[in-house]
Amino acid sequence: MSEPLRSVTTCEGCGIQIAPSMLACPSCNSLVHKEALQSLAREATEAETAGDITESLQKWRDALELIPRNSKQFAIIADKVTKLGLQLPNSVVKRKATNGNLSKGNLSKGNTKKSASVIASVGAFGLLVWKSKLILAGLTKSSTLFTMLASLGVYWTIWGWQFALGLVLSIYVHEMGHMIELRRYGFRTGVPMFIPGLGALIRMKQNVVNARENADIGLAGPIYGLGVALVSLGLWQVTSLPIFAAIAGVGAWINLFNLLPFGGLDGGRAMQAMSRIEKIACVFCVGVAWIFTHESMLILILIVSTGQLFAQKHERIGYRKAAILYCFLVFALTAMSLARTLADETQLAAAVVSSLF
Repeated sequence: MSEPLRSVTTCEGCGIQIAPSMLACPSCNSLVHKEALQSLAREATEAETAGDITESLQKWRDALELIPRNSKQFAIIADKVTKLGLQLPNSVVKRKATNGNLSKGNLSKGNTKKSASVIASVGAFGLLVWKSKLILAGLTKSSTLFTMLASLGVYWTIWGWQFALGLVLSIYVHEMGHMIELRRYGFRTGVPMFIPGLGALIRMKQNVVNARENADIGLAGPIYGLGVALVSLGLWQVTSLPIFAAIAGVGAWINLFNLLPFGGLDGGRAMQAMSRIEKIACVFCVGVAWIFTHESMLILILIVSTGQLFAQKHERIGYRKAAILYCFLVFALTAMSLARTLADETQLAAAVVSSLF
């Protein structure tokens, strides 16, 4: 149990009394939490030496909370966090794409296409099983479980338990994708909280210090969401039950919506790390995807992303990985979203989309 905050504290450097919420003395600029910072720095260095980059990042992020953001020390540690982040192993997500040239009405034609989609679904299922311990961890938290059940109950009364369960699980895995990447980067975070009719969110307890890690965290949600959509598509191919096509299509559509390069949405976080030329490439990819599929969501993404070319600050170095992954997700999720037009539940799927957003 933490100690109660004192009304005032004494600066060790000059002896004046300062408020306990202050991180540095206003008189001599001495850091208030010197001992804690030294301990965290030692633990972070030991973790890095032992090869545990995530643990080291966590300690350095804890240290950042004890240092004023406009200080030289904050900039030094933030730079250390950025460099450590580059040492993290690449994400273990297997990039299983569906056929980018699929068009409405031909997704289920041909044994080759069916086999390819089943193989991709098996690969996505394998990934989710591999990460099942981390994914299921959120269900051990009462706040996640209760709000998840509340959303399930709301959707159940409108569309039935089968679709409601698939939709809620799709949203849950999307959010856990964010959390897994946050934990990989050493963040301390809250747990997913569901809001019926609006999806779910994770409250971050610490701020990101560079655009690259923000992009990786943002795109992790659609990656895992794509995995769920692929599994649902595979179940549709195997069972011929159209409810799985509706779940796959709507789940992919929701993840595609999150690629909007706007505000705190996943696409916005990704594009903040890109250079101007990388953003132009992403706009081009969105345009190509629309030409081949005429998915209406792509028009909105195209308009907003084009506007970002003029309104948003561009990174000088850029982040090629984020640009490539963004384009991949645009093509894959667009192709997957077309599955909702092939299910008998087309009207149901449309109703879900309109009610969620």
